[in-house]
Amino acid sequence: MNIYVANIPFKATDAELKELFEQHGEVASAKIVIDKMTNRSRGFGFVEMTDGNAAKEAINDLNGAEFQGKSLVVNEARPKTDSYSGSNGSGGAKRGYGGKSFGNRW
Repeated sequence: MNIYVANIPFKATDAELKELFEQHGEVASAKIVIDKMTNRSRGFGFVEMTDGNAAKEAINDLNGAEFQGKSLVVNEARPKTDSYSGSNGSGGAKRGYGGKSFGNRW
């Protein structure tokens, strides 16, 4: 089961997040999302647990729990959706150079 974790302290590491969830069962992965521009934590991440029952227990126990001075928000992750279609009115195709759309300049 994939778990969404929000309000993660910016100084927390993937290993610390994994250790927190391992108290409830086997953790396949724990990843804090990093901003590509600043290379800093965005304050949320995902934990994948192999056992669904252990994952539900972790969600119940850790939602609202304090972690490094902040109160975590923990929920079952929802499937990723395409919230941005990338469409520029031309059926989604991008024009111009480097994938950028310059529109009608001429």
